[in-house]
Amino acid sequence: MRVSEVKQPEKVINELLLFIRKVLVEPDINAKALDIARKYANEKNADELIAEELSSTTNVKIPAKHSDADKLFLQVLRDVIRDEKALY
Repeated sequence: MRVSEVKQPEKVINELLLFIRKVLVEPDINAKALDIARKYANEKNADELIAEELSSTTNVKIPAKHSDADKLFLQVLRDVIRDEKALY
């Protein structure tokens, strides 16, 4: 999903703001999220695996049916991991 494809921008923005607040309150989420994304980056169902483990180990809860904001967040995680690999 691309940012331009988001259908309900206000809802997505509000969800992402909530997530950013959680990260600021619990800064370990960022490192955990990236570690989890690295772990599952090459799996066929990476988004589901990342969401499940992140939900079970942090205060970030990503439901089984991913919202647009969830999809964007998971895409950003995958992009960051891909960019890391490109640097090496």
